[in-house]
Formats: sequence, C-alpha cells, structure tokens
Amino acid sequence: MKFSQMLTKRFKDTPADCQIASHIFMIRGGYMKNVGNGIYSLFPITKRITSKIEAIMREEMNRIDGQEVLFPVAMPANIWKESGRFDAIGSELVRFKDRGGNDMVLGMTHEEAAVQLARETADSYTQFPFMIYQIQTKFRDEPRARGGLIRVREFTMKDAYSFHTSKEDLEQYYQKCHKAYERIFARCGVPEVISVKSDSGMMGGKVAHEFMLCTPVGEDSLVVCSDCDFRANMETADCIYDETAKGAAEELTKVLTPGMKTIEDVCSFLGKDKSDSIKAVVYRLETDDSVCVVFIRGDIEVNETKLRNFLKSEVYPGEELDKEGIVAGFIGPKGLPEKVRTVYDISLKTRQSYVCGANEENYHYTGLNIERDLGEVQFVDVGKATEGGICPVCGSKTLKLTRGIEVGNIFQLGDRYTSSMGMKYLDKDGSLKTPIMGCYGIGVGRLAASICEARHDDYGPIWPITIAPWQVQICALRSDDEQVKAFADKLYEELQDAGIEVLYDDRQVSAGFMFSDADLTGIPVRIVVSPKGLKAGTVEVSKRDKSYLEKFEPDKVKQNVIELVRTMVAELNNI
Repeated sequence: MKFSQMLTKRFKDTPADCQIASHIFMIRGGYMKNVGNGIYSLFPITKRITSKIEAIMREEMNRIDGQEVLFPVAMPANIWKESGRFDAIGSELVRFKDRGGNDMVLGMTHEEAAVQLARETADSYTQFPFMIYQIQTKFRDEPRARGGLIRVREFTMKDAYSFHTSKEDLEQYYQKCHKAYERIFARCGVPEVISVKSDSGMMGGKVAHEFMLCTPVGEDSLVVCSDCDFRANMETADCIYDETAKGAAEELTKVLTPGMKTIEDVCSFLGKDKSDSIKAVVYRLETDDSVCVVFIRGDIEVNETKLRNFLKSEVYPGEELDKEGIVAGFIGPKGLPEKVRTVYDISLKTRQSYVCGANEENYHYTGLNIERDLGEVQFVDVGKATEGGICPVCGSKTLKLTRGIEVGNIFQLGDRYTSSMGMKYLDKDGSLKTPIMGCYGIGVGRLAASICEARHDDYGPIWPITIAPWQVQICALRSDDEQVKAFADKLYEELQDAGIEVLYDDRQVSAGFMFSDADLTGIPVRIVVSPKGLKAGTVEVSKRDKSYLEKFEPDKVKQNVIELVRTMVAELNNI
C-alpha cells in the first residue's frame, strides 16, 4: 500500500472528548470515525488490524474443533421469549417490530440463536460434544459508551457455544478453551492478560472467568494475591477477615450524638476506629419494592453484585425511609422495625463490641455485642475486598487491588438455555436428556483498542507484528530524489514479492511530518531511505519500539528485513 493513496486523515491535536491513550491515538491516527454515540466506522488501517485478530481467533477455535457458523443480527423475539431474556434484560436489548407487527430484537449475544440452530440437528448423544462459533456484529444499547472502541454500542465479537452431555465433559472443554484464549492473547501480543473469577451476570451459569488486561484506565476492579495465583473480579472476590483480635465485650450504652449521621463523625466523636462501627446501607428490591438494610463493618464497602446474587433481585438505593419507620443517619440493628429485611455481612464477626445507630434521632449505641444483644443472625459475604486483605486461597494478607479492561470471557452455562428452550437429545439408554452448554466471547474491536492501550509510547501505538496493519513501513525521505525513489520503489516491490506486508510512504513531505505519521501508524519495522544515507552507502532499519536500529548496505536490506520480520512473527506465534 502506498501512503499517498491510503484513505485516512491524521490530526495533530487531541480531540476534547478523548481521555485515554487508545482513543487519542486511534482518532489522531485516522483509525476510526465517529458515526454516533458508541458507533464507529473503521478506516482501512483498523480493518487490517481487526482482520488479523479475527484470523488468529479462527485458527485457535478451529484448533479445538470449533465449527464456524453465522447467526443473524436481527432475530424474531420468540426465541428470546423462550429463554426468558426478552423480558429479563433491560433497555440494553434493542426491541422493535417489523412491518408485520412481529416483535424483533437486535442480537447483543447469541445463546438463543445457537440453541435454535442446534436443537433440531443434534438429537443423538453420538453427535456430542461439539462447539460452534461465529465472528459477527452485535448491538448493545450501552448507556455508558466511552473510550473509543473500549466500550461501544455496535461491535464485532467472536462468540462460541459448546454443547455437552455431562458436566465433566463441559469442564474439560472449558479448560481447553481457557488455554485457547491464552494462546489468542499471547499471539496478539498481550501475553500478560490474566483470567479472573467473575460473576456470570445476565448470561447465567455458576462458573465464569473474565480475561483482563491490567491497566489503570480499566473499568473493572480486580483483586489479586501477590503470594499465590488467586485472581478475581471485585464483584466475586471472597472476603476473609481476621477474627483473632475481637477485643473485649462492653456494656451496651446509648450515647447522645447530636447531628452526627456519618461513620466518620460518630467514630471521631467517640474516639473509635471505623472498624469498630457498624455501617447501615439501605436498599430497595426491584422485585417487590421492599426495603433491605445491609449491616457491614464501618471500614468495608458493600459489594452490590454479591448482594444482588444473595437477594436474587436488582437493588437500588433506598429512599423515603421515614415511611418504613427508619431513622436515616441513625440506623442500627437493635430496635429496627421487624418488617425491615436485614443482611449481616461476615465482617461483623470480627469484633465483640460495636458502635452503631440506635434507631433514634441523635443517638448511637456503644458496646453492641451481636450475639448477646441480637441473638442468632445469619452472616453472608456481601463486602468488597480490600487492599492488604486476606487471600481466600493462601491465607496471606497480600491482596492487591488493581484495574483492568475485560478483553474476553468464558462461562459454564449449564442448562440455562437448553432447558428453557426445550433442547433434548436421545441418550444411549434410550431416554431423552437436556444437554448443557458453555459460551466463550472476545470483542474484536475492544481487543484491538486494549492492545493499543498496552502497547504505545508518547507518540503513538506500537502494534505487535502479528496484528499490525502492515509489517514494514518504508519512509522515502525526499521521494523527489531519483535515486531515493528508484531504490524505495524497487525495495517495495521486492518485499511484497517475498510475502512481506509493506506500507510505502511515497509522499513529498518533511522528514518530521513523515516520522510523526509513522509513529501514529505504529508499524513494527521501519526502513528509512534518504539521499544522505544512500550517499553514505547505508539504509536505516529500526523497530518501532526503539529496541533495534541497524544500518545496512542497500543490497543487503531486503534479506535482513525479511529475516527480522519472520523472527518477530515466530516469537509471538510460538509462545
């Protein structure tokens, strides 16, 4: 490809709405154009990157016996009604009616379509197990589109669905797919991606993992142990608390605390640590609009994902509490109206004496002992893990909190969809049984942007060679010079004939302008042909990451570049 003919436009200044590196460079470098909120057109440079990512995905899915299919983007709503998700999913699912008045949806995921395709075809145990996958456009009416391709509404995803006759078989294939995902990310140039235990969310199932690229700009909070291999999304990380320093029990005393409604104010007034207090967090349940008060240690935050899973309901902040007999700012477990549902976090097992609200305006209790003053209560884990917390695997106080971008996910769905949609197969004993499923997804555009986020410097992306738009960029300084043009033209043709992908910058622009554009394209190998260099009998070859720079005699450039490219490709593909 010659740069002078490429459809793209680059910008010197950073657009005001771009906050993270990948978004900045992919806008400035002419990778994509905004069409609407969370919707982008991709220029040729980005399409080349995503096509290479897709090719790697296909190779790895085929390697584990995947069969590529293609599901529709627009689907009749009846199959989503069969699974129950037509009504269960909120406004993220786009619903519409066709000209015949029939309910339709735009696919944000394709479990229903996968079951609908397979259920009348795979009707005997002899046809199991199998996995089908696609690379297809999806639409999710995401309320928080941000970060360029990191979080969008329209996106391309590789999603796979496996079908099994036993839990053991699903678990074995799940591990096989886990390893395939590790190979995909390594071959794409980000082997540091980690898998973490996650919440299955709207997908259903009990076992799920997310693949995370750790970065400060990530939306997800991760919990990792520095002493062992424990890794989890904050949403699912188990909380373990030290119960060895419970302290002594104290007498229950009601204390005047005028106007003090926060944990900080009360503890400061009473000379107590936040860990010696009970915090009350009030929610309403979406299922019946009832009130639920979560009691948790004062220095711990409520993990709302855990709470939703425990209550089996969506929750939202509680309001209009006076109608429920609740005294906002002074809520405590003793004396709370009986009709109010309560949840006690396991962090409250760590002390014998607590400060808490007295359910009376301007009063708190000191010395509350849960066992003595409340009787038997059920403790559940609804707290957020903390920095320096106890690892649930090795028991060390070595938990660390970090952030990450989710670049892939895998789920053991069980019979969540096959059962609700009536998929059956004839087993070898002659009985009809329901198969179980796994599903496995990677967002193509998000992965490309995430790689840019992980592989860049101050000047632009540094694309790994396996997914780079081109492998080599020729910068012909002074292309109006006959000697420079003749050599660069010849090298361009010879490298292409040798199977090397080349972007040839043949424009008559300044060296600074050309190098700035080369930094934004991020191509891993750069060849600089200049009048000065040719006069000295050399051509400069370097790597975009600045780890390599050599000068070769002109007749040795081609072979050295070919060997360099092949070595770089092999290093990533053989991981």
